[in-house]
Amino acid sequence: MKKLTLSTLFLALPAMCAFAGVRHFTYLYEAPTAPPGSIELENTVTWAHGAGWNDVFIREEIEVGITDRLQLGIYPLDWSHHSDGGFEYNGGAVELIYNLSNPVVDPVGISLYQEISVSRQHFESESKLIAQKNFGRWILDYNATLEAEWKEKGLEEQNGELQEAVGASYEISPRLSIGIEFLHEFVFPDWRDDEKIRNVFAGPNISYRHQSWFVTVTALAQATDTPDEADFQLRTIFGLGF
Repeated sequence: MKKLTLSTLFLALPAMCAFAGVRHFTYLYEAPTAPPGSIELENTVTWAHGAGWNDVFIREEIEVGITDRLQLGIYPLDWSHHSDGGFEYNGGAVELIYNLSNPVVDPVGISLYQEISVSRQHFESESKLIAQKNFGRWILDYNATLEAEWKEKGLEEQNGELQEAVGASYEISPRLSIGIEFLHEFVFPDWRDDEKIRNVFAGPNISYRHQSWFVTVTALAQATDTPDEADFQLRTIFGLGF
């Protein structure tokens, strides 16, 4: 039994090391957290294209491993460029991710995520349940997200959104993986469901890593027909560890 346990851990070690600090997806978070004492800079750029408009969103994040299970994320720069309004600063944000179990050695890897973002006349809370399971070179990921937003003068306008996201990634080599991401959104203006707004996005991704850096790209197309939503999105995350 002891030999079997040691053999299992030995086989799982390369996989656990490969997943630390690497994003195989751009619209989903993975269960493993950063090692304690580690620091990583992540740059996320999203281009969204709709009927007659193009928007660009840029987020800078500093990730810090606090303990074996707790990770802190700080977003000092969050800004965007809109076709009809130019540049806009969207404030800053703080996130915490707490890991409960490992996706390699446990039946399923579970983490809890909480982000708070604040700017002028805007407050947003984003909570996630992250579930992940690794089967050899395969990574299966699931995120359930609840967003609550207050904005405008006096934070009088309130909106909610429930999102389910599923992803699968296959490691072709220790440096390269390809996969797919699927998003299903339920939008609740003023926390009401009168309009029955449902959005579905799906598309492929690719991730490459080398030593202390990685880059992951996802292309999503809208499968529904919501006029105000992007018909096509392209997101790139570049991470650099220190």
